[in-house]
Amino acid sequence: MEFFGGKRRKLRLADDQRNACYPHSLQFYLQPPSENISLTEFENLAFERLKLLKSVENLGVSYVKGTEQYQSKLEAELRKLKFSYRENLEDEYEPRRRDHISHFILRLAYCQSEDLRRWFIQQEMDLLRFRFHILPKDKVQSFLKDSHLQFEAIPFADALDLFRGRRVYLEDGFAYVPLKDIVAIILNEFRTKLSKALALTARSLPAVQSDERLQPLLNHLSHSYTGQDYSAQGNAGKISLDQIDSLSTKSFPPCMRQLHRALRENHHLRHGGRMQYGLFLKGIGLTLEQALQFWKQEFIKGKMDPDKFDKGYSYNIRHSFGKEGKRTDYTPYSCMKIILTNPPSQGDYHGCPFRHSDPELLRQKLQAYKISPTGIAQILDLVKGTHYQVACQKYFEVTHNVDDCGFSLSHPNQFFFESQKILNGGKDLKKESTQPETPQPRANVQKSKDASSALASLNSSLEMDMEELEELLQ
Repeated sequence: MEFFGGKRRKLRLADDQRNACYPHSLQFYLQPPSENISLTEFENLAFERLKLLKSVENLGVSYVKGTEQYQSKLEAELRKLKFSYRENLEDEYEPRRRDHISHFILRLAYCQSEDLRRWFIQQEMDLLRFRFHILPKDKVQSFLKDSHLQFEAIPFADALDLFRGRRVYLEDGFAYVPLKDIVAIILNEFRTKLSKALALTARSLPAVQSDERLQPLLNHLSHSYTGQDYSAQGNAGKISLDQIDSLSTKSFPPCMRQLHRALRENHHLRHGGRMQYGLFLKGIGLTLEQALQFWKQEFIKGKMDPDKFDKGYSYNIRHSFGKEGKRTDYTPYSCMKIILTNPPSQGDYHGCPFRHSDPELLRQKLQAYKISPTGIAQILDLVKGTHYQVACQKYFEVTHNVDDCGFSLSHPNQFFFESQKILNGGKDLKKESTQPETPQPRANVQKSKDASSALASLNSSLEMDMEELEELLQ
């Protein structure tokens, strides 16, 4: 009995030591992780957190932040993905560990550009706000202390200048800032620290990118969102060429509607436009033979010699269908890829109209599409808040006369299939899954090898700048 009792005490001590690593259900992520993890866990944690942050983004524009509906749905998502969210759960260590490591993994992917950093910071701030609001009151002070954010009551006379412009209330001769103002201060501090930390991470990134096992994964994380790839599959041959004009006004998202109109008017598109639009058409069901006919007919209208088209353009079309070169069967571009890569220059028509168009030109375009003034105002507000995909989702709801489309838009082909489902009563086209799929193991990634080199490289590089980092965190 003593033996087992001693064993239980040792186990309890070990649990206490583990839980001491993560004393709270929310973190300021002040120190990078140092443990060893496998490539499999590295990849899975990255994709799971990306799913979580996408859910945070979608819920934040579908519901008022802080409402009971918003809180319950986000808590359900955290519970499903096994991330920490509440104090005093049975197994506190593992969810908090997953939260810690996955945050730093996504730092590696989302430090690479201003757009990526802005998106990442915003979702992490919303996640922190949610967790702070459900933090028990008796845990708030210890969390602030552990995060280097202690707030102390001060005499009212000393508070007059310090809190000028802020509401305060009195109690026993001391001045206090309301809780929601403290939340605003905490979020601002978090934004500042995370922004500076991402800048440091970007400086250390070359050491991580030198690992050929990790570079493709980090690029994939930063350029796309895991989900349905909308390859042609069973849709091939389901549309005819004479349907495209009609479909473009009824079921195409604005990015593809814009490309189709430019092609019809100019009888030509540059390479970026041909790739974005060509793969979209492939995804909605255009066969290789139809694609060759479609592009050739249009380019010939622009006075291009048929032989020139056959020699200069048909190869690229066949290549995109996996019939030339490396035989890669290319899939349509996702919203994230269109938004974050290859921005259009003068004379181009590809890209995302919500991301790449001047606001006034976008307003005029929406007016030409017969969008109501109220709908235009709602869409432009979302664009102003950099919610480009959600702006497109609002466009879908307005043009299809639905209050809630019932899905989170992440792909132009998803827009098309969901539109057809509404217009055809769900009879002709099978509904595509909008939920991200669990990533499958890649043949060219050595899963058996240790992935700690990425976190170790980050840790090592940060140590070189530790004095600077300490100054930033004060």
